[in-house]
Amino acid sequence: MALALRTATGRFADFLRDHAAYLRAMQWIIVVFYLVLLVVPAMLPLPDRTASVFNNLTVFAQFAFWGIWWPFVLLSMPILGRAWCGWFCPEGMLSEWASEHGRGGAIPKWMRWGGWPFVAFSLTTIYGQLVSVYQYPWAVLAVLGGSTAAAMVVGWLYGRNKRVWCKYLCPVNGVFNLLAKLAPWHYKVDEEAWRHPQRRTEAINCAPLVPLRHMQGASDCHMCGRCSDYRGAIHLTPRSPEAEIVHVASGDGWQTALITFGLMGLAVGAFLWSSSPWFVYLKQAEAAWLVNHDIYWPLAQNAPWYLLTHYPEVNDSFSWLDANVILTFIFGSAVCVGGPVYLGLWAADRSLPAPGGPGVRHPCGARVATRSGLHKLAQGLIPAAGVGVFLGLSATTLTLLRHEGVWTGWATSLRFTLLGLALLWSLRLVWRLVGQRAQSPWRRALALSMVAAGLLPFCIAWVLFFVVW
Repeated sequence: MALALRTATGRFADFLRDHAAYLRAMQWIIVVFYLVLLVVPAMLPLPDRTASVFNNLTVFAQFAFWGIWWPFVLLSMPILGRAWCGWFCPEGMLSEWASEHGRGGAIPKWMRWGGWPFVAFSLTTIYGQLVSVYQYPWAVLAVLGGSTAAAMVVGWLYGRNKRVWCKYLCPVNGVFNLLAKLAPWHYKVDEEAWRHPQRRTEAINCAPLVPLRHMQGASDCHMCGRCSDYRGAIHLTPRSPEAEIVHVASGDGWQTALITFGLMGLAVGAFLWSSSPWFVYLKQAEAAWLVNHDIYWPLAQNAPWYLLTHYPEVNDSFSWLDANVILTFIFGSAVCVGGPVYLGLWAADRSLPAPGGPGVRHPCGARVATRSGLHKLAQGLIPAAGVGVFLGLSATTLTLLRHEGVWTGWATSLRFTLLGLALLWSLRLVWRLVGQRAQSPWRRALALSMVAAGLLPFCIAWVLFFVVW
């Protein structure tokens, strides 16, 4: 069975390699479809309350982007790896096309900064909330269209036939990188075959800039198949979904920040603020304070649509006060939800021997603090973090389905099932990671309990969203 599966996956990868022209043609079709849904709704009047997916292009585009595309692209990452990036993504395709015809400049040092995935995700998430990207086509054009335009500019400026934007600056690159580590497939490199190739092989173009010879996981690979059987050493191979996190991924500070404060903190606030009564209480309290002190300009709803939501024709405009409260809620969630997650990991790391041995010692004898173990433990939380973002995005899917008259009473049970399974998987991964540093079951249980305690605010936030609010 295992041999048959490896053979089938190998043939599929060879098929992708041998039919790259057809794959590229399909990508161009997707680009056209994407641009139509991106641009045309922005030129049409806003839909009224009777508009439907079946009779209004703007509503159809809204459902396509936020009801289907984003949640299920996210879901595809732990199932297929970054196949979306290599097979379908219009932004990646346009960036590579621009790079093919661009000036081919060297990638600047500032672009290689490791913090861009966290910063780009955070800024895009926050800006999307301020302009109501899930509701209005002009906001979609600003967020998605702006990202696509930037991808093409970067592609034209830097690299040759490369996806420099995807590698360093794409707002969801960091998220996709994390989730792809759970994929049950990867292109495995045979080091011995690489050193002694069975035949002469022409050089290939790896658009996402993966160092093929030293590729160990699926986090950066776009699964395009171009390198299949390269030098007789690279083959698409099935693996355990836990293999990369347990045996390969080490993590770093920026990935840990993205998991804890980004996906499990800031994103939670972005999904919850619009349904939270705490948001209303905070806004009323701030408004009362401003009025009592004769400060009225923050109450004005005069910001342009590209800064804050401003659609007076449908009675939906944000004031500067709204923006302040939204930012306060989102950043507060990052601290109050993501903070305990980080502290739980920190406490678990401190309770265990240092990675690689019983302890790292300073010449004076003191134990040197190290965070490499913390970052490794944080990798175990990827399933819970990913499912949290999927559940938040799918809330838009459910809202649109209810608008179409579809019964969604099943949603709450399914949500809790997915969240529960993801949490159990994360705790299992943490248990395995802890076991690499401590053999005592009691010590492992103590460390696991610290991580679990840190996850409680994250769980409470979703209970509030699903049930209470």
